[in-house]
Formats: sequence, structure tokens, C-alpha cells
Amino acid sequence: MDLAKFKFPLIKNRLETGEFYYFCASEPKYKTKTLIATRAFLKHHPMDKILVIGAAGQLGSELTRALADQFGGDQVIATDLRATASSLFPYCRFEVLDVMDKEALWTMVKKERVTQIYHLAAVLSATGEKNPHFAWSLNMDSLLHVLELAKEVGLDKIYWPSSIAVFGPSTPNVNTPQFCEKNPNTVYGISKLAGEGWCNYYFEKFGVDVRSLRYPGLIGYKSLPGGGTTDYAVDIYHKAIANQPFTCFLSENTYLPMMYMPDAIKATLDLMNAPKESVKIRSSYNLAGMSFSPKEIFASIKKEVPGFEINYQVDFRQSIADSWPDSIDDSRARADWGWKPSYDLDSMSRDILKHLPTFFPPQF
Repeated sequence: MDLAKFKFPLIKNRLETGEFYYFCASEPKYKTKTLIATRAFLKHHPMDKILVIGAAGQLGSELTRALADQFGGDQVIATDLRATASSLFPYCRFEVLDVMDKEALWTMVKKERVTQIYHLAAVLSATGEKNPHFAWSLNMDSLLHVLELAKEVGLDKIYWPSSIAVFGPSTPNVNTPQFCEKNPNTVYGISKLAGEGWCNYYFEKFGVDVRSLRYPGLIGYKSLPGGGTTDYAVDIYHKAIANQPFTCFLSENTYLPMMYMPDAIKATLDLMNAPKESVKIRSSYNLAGMSFSPKEIFASIKKEVPGFEINYQVDFRQSIADSWPDSIDDSRARADWGWKPSYDLDSMSRDILKHLPTFFPPQF
């Protein structure tokens, strides 16, 4: 047998064994050995099994779909605390899971032979300030459950999202660098900064391949706002398609780093698919897409919805926003694993206004 024939030239990821099968079957002299070759491939390239924790959130609902597209729906398990979330995942398996139940988590991972965990469950910034002790407990303990599990079981990869909330009032607020002073003043930011330290610790001490991104404010049209300070930039589009005025809880010139959800999904998959040696930061990577103010996103929407109106009623979230950067320097992500965003403010606005009514018909 010509072993060079089996260097898998068509394999894009470890699940495309079917593509390999048909490649072999298309060569008559290899037909009788196709099954043997496929089994050999699987032996040395076992299929990934992906567990997504907190899959029903704003990020999770879209990232889970992308993971199913990459690995196959049979290889992805979406989990959430709410059984009603099952309707969001017709394309993959769904299970109810409380990540705070360490025993249930460990049992599921071992039973299902999970190889990668995407741990997305968290209490966000504005919601966390209303119940800080619970936010700290959930955000911190759940991460430690996952990291300890990865160490003991030997999982291939862990993904855990951080946030620009790790920065604080004394952080340089324009083009905030990867490494700088961080003094977060919300429990969400405090827990994310501590989590970054734990991720780096488990990588350095135990070799756990954990990867992370400091997301800016995420904007999408497939789910409702989830309790974050940057969520005004999601809600504003809902009001625009409903022909209703928007009341903004931040002042008109408050700049914050933001990112359109397709870019966030792309960045996450790019990082997770990058060779291990390319991932040189194990706390969390700065990530940037665009920066804008409420005044600017309003102007962008008005180009598409001329009659749209806005007013401002600043509340406690303003002080949170004021402690965060205006813009982010993500040069390390660009250099290490080739990150580059695709959307700016106007292209995002056009795309959201086009697709949002399909997912959330306007309430007039």
C-alpha cells in the first residue's frame, strides 16, 4: 500500500472522516481497504466531543451553532440551567446542567468522553452589581470546577471568556495595551481578572490548554440583551425596527469597545483552532472590533431608519462604563494567531437591521 496516499490531504478538522472515506473510495485500488484506513485514522485522530456550558446566553447560542457546523451536531452537547432552553438547539444534543454541581459536571464529562469545554456561564456586569456575592461565587467557583476537571481528566482544550471589565479607572483608556495596570471596580471585572490568573496558573503548573479572549461589548441580533453594561447597543436596534424612541442609560459621548457577534465567533474559533505554540498568552487576549458612542450608533441607525429618535436617562451603569477603556490594542492577537475583524459600525448596523425582524418581529 502506498502510505503516502493516506496523509489525509482533504482533512480540514478531525471530524471529516467521511470526506476521507469518500476520498479513499474514489480510488478503486483502495476500496477494499477503506474501512481499515478510516479506523486507523480514527485511532490516531479521535473525534472531539464538545461541551458548551451556558449555551443559551447571547454568546453561547451563536457559538454553539458554529461549533456544531465545525464538528458536527452529534459531537456537541449544549447545556444550560434552564430546561426551556432546549428549543434553541434542534441541531445538537441538549442537557440541563448546573455548573455549580461539580459532581454532575464531572459525571457528564467522563460519561460522554468530552474532549473540549467551552465554559460560558457567568453573571454579567450590571446584574452582578445587584447580587455581588452570588456573582463572585458563580463566576469563580464554576471556572475552578472546569479547570480542576481539565487537569484531572486530561481534556484537550478549555475555552473561557474574559472581558474588558478587567480594566479599571487607572487603566490607560485609549488603545488599552495587553499588559497594563488593572483595577476593576465591579464584581464581574474582579472575577474575570481573578479568572485570568487561574487560567494562566493551570496552564503553567499543570499544562491545561486553556484559551481566553477579553471580549468587548458584544452586539448581535439572535438573542436578547443579557444584563451587561454594553447591552444598550443591542436594545437600540430593537427599538429602531419597532419605530420606537430609544432611552439610553449612558451619556451620548460615552465611548466603549464593541464587536459584532460574527466577528466574536470568528475570533473564538480562530483562537481555538490555532496551533498550541501560537497561543502565547494564557491569561486572556485583548480583542477589538470597533469603538463608538451612543451618539454615533444612533447616527449610524438613522442612515437606515431616518425617523428614529433617542433620549438619555443616565443611570448607575454610567459609572461602570466610565471605568472601562474607550478603545483596545489587540496587536498581540493579530500577531500571534492572525486575528482581524470584518465589520465596522455602519456595516454592522445594515446587517442587524436587515436580519433582526426575522428573529424578533417588532412589537408596535
